[in-house]
Amino acid sequence: MKITRREALKLGALAGGSLLLPAGWERIGYAQTVPNKFTLPFRRPPVLQPVRSDAQTDYYEITMRKAQVEILPGKLSEIWSYNGITPGPTIIQRVGRQSVVRFINNTLGRPTSTHLHGMASLPQYDGYAEDLIFPGYYKDYYYPNNRAATIWYHDHAIHHTARNVYMGLAGMYIVQDQTELDLPLPKGEYDVPLIIQDKQFATNGKLIFDDQGEKSQFGDVIVVNGIPWPRMEVARRKYRFRALNGSISRSYQLSLSTGDPLIVIGTDAGLKPAPVAVQSFRFGMAERYEFVIDFSKYPIGTQIVLKNTSPKNNEDYSGRTNAIMRFDVVRDATDDSSIPSQLRTFTPLLASQAVRTREFRYERTNGLWVTNGKVWDANRVDAAPQFGDIEIWRLYNNSGGWFHPIHLHLIDCQILDRNGKAPFPYEVGWKDVFYVGENESVRVIGKFGPNTGKYMQHCHNTVHEDHDMMNQFEVLQNSLASQSGNIGQDPIAAARPKQLPAPPL
Repeated sequence: MKITRREALKLGALAGGSLLLPAGWERIGYAQTVPNKFTLPFRRPPVLQPVRSDAQTDYYEITMRKAQVEILPGKLSEIWSYNGITPGPTIIQRVGRQSVVRFINNTLGRPTSTHLHGMASLPQYDGYAEDLIFPGYYKDYYYPNNRAATIWYHDHAIHHTARNVYMGLAGMYIVQDQTELDLPLPKGEYDVPLIIQDKQFATNGKLIFDDQGEKSQFGDVIVVNGIPWPRMEVARRKYRFRALNGSISRSYQLSLSTGDPLIVIGTDAGLKPAPVAVQSFRFGMAERYEFVIDFSKYPIGTQIVLKNTSPKNNEDYSGRTNAIMRFDVVRDATDDSSIPSQLRTFTPLLASQAVRTREFRYERTNGLWVTNGKVWDANRVDAAPQFGDIEIWRLYNNSGGWFHPIHLHLIDCQILDRNGKAPFPYEVGWKDVFYVGENESVRVIGKFGPNTGKYMQHCHNTVHEDHDMMNQFEVLQNSLASQSGNIGQDPIAAARPKQLPAPPL
């Protein structure tokens, strides 16, 4: 079913109402009222167990519903949740096993579409923006788990992604393989997810969504795994952190208050070829970076803050968003982990391998966010590479007034250059989100596959995506696609959501 932009906006208004700040409410100013930000204990999202498993597949079930939770101490906030919590539960999977995840829209009251960001799903399971799960419906998504990486699932409903994700529809999904597990990196309780977001609240605890006239949504409260400025007790040993920027519009520049480097070991699409030590790194919306901190050098009682130095065109609320969380060194521990000098085999693509170059310009025109001067249109395809083609895409932002993290569905790419210069060392590796900063031109190179069919690319400032900086490309079938058995389908016509009640998985 195709719907117009006007119809989609009407559906969202009827289903959820406005969360803009009503007259007479005030923002709570939580960052100013708490003398010490780091008072609440750190927590990890729970790991979701399958409802059943067979020889090849694990089956999961997630219900999207509204819930009342305590984010600020002593106040309840309504969230739109996966299984009643935000972030949603973490799924941990292995390469070689398939997942079937049933997403049920039972009591949420608004249409959704779930995208597993970073997974090379078939088009009908990719969370296409107009493949909507309406209230009273469910959909089973099939995921191949074809490479080890830190990825995430989030809402992708047409023109309502920003608000749906902001209200809580996001969760982490980790895929591991034996090669990675055999490395001596920190494991188990020392392998820690960090979902970093920013929120703003009314005095009664209600979440405020204010996109400043369809420009950006910034909050003055930083939450990690749903906890405002948490305090994490750590041992004197190495920890691996899997960081996701789950914010709507905020980018970060992460560093440690001690001045010690962060050892970056992974990008969006998994481990880097080799670790790199950096004093700080820029962290755009939907990007994932994995890094190691070695706490063994600090005596018990040391407190280390994970800091944020806001990049350009972020609202930092007079410095209230300059900290993320604090690590408190509280005990000794044995540590048999290490950071190998080489993490995985990496064969870079070369510009000479590309069969063509395409350019995509990200601009604001007549109050809308556009790509090459055009808004989203499900009936238009803006690039049609053949299966197996290697292409260079030039991502261009000609403004100094905003930045755009650009996400390509389906494929992973490498950054060739940024304004003609080499990418930052921490960016080297496979990625699916590319921070296109103010007046920046970023060239990326990728090979189109492993599926054919229609996929989206868009800005991951999801306010920009919603209004209307999103387009689509189609990977065309050829003899290589036929031989591989990867036959794409129309994501709207195939595997449509089904009406509740749902049969057992």
